[in-house]
Amino acid sequence: MANVNERSFIMIKPDGVHRGLVGKIIKRFEERGYKLVALKQMTASKAHLEEHYVDLKDKPFFPSLINYMVSGPVVAMVWQGLDIVKQGRAMLGATNPLASAPGSIRGDYSIQTGRNICHGSDAVESANREIAHWFKPEEINDYASPFISAWVYE
Repeated sequence: MANVNERSFIMIKPDGVHRGLVGKIIKRFEERGYKLVALKQMTASKAHLEEHYVDLKDKPFFPSLINYMVSGPVVAMVWQGLDIVKQGRAMLGATNPLASAPGSIRGDYSIQTGRNICHGSDAVESANREIAHWFKPEEINDYASPFISAWVYE
């Protein structure tokens, strides 16, 4: 049986929060059939974001990325469901919004890479690392959802 308990970390960045897109983004994941198991809004510290984006530390845009990300609140989420990492990335769209398909979150709501609304885990391994970085185990709600079980999965 396919893994319907796969998890991904999705974060709405400051531009998405300030533009009032949180509800619209959550709605897309819920309507798709994914289960929200953790959610919090916070203004992350510089150190927290530097650790989150550690794989980009040698990129020339790293300092401006960190400065932007500490500029306002973010909404950190854990979504669960079949192939959520791959499908979550598809739902977000390409990193460069101009290369994102219409209908994707970035394709519909953003124009420039530096203000691309969301972050999504790119692999199950990075999802696990990011989830552990942003959430304590007790902050993740592993609950049964009869609706999702019966009407989303065979």
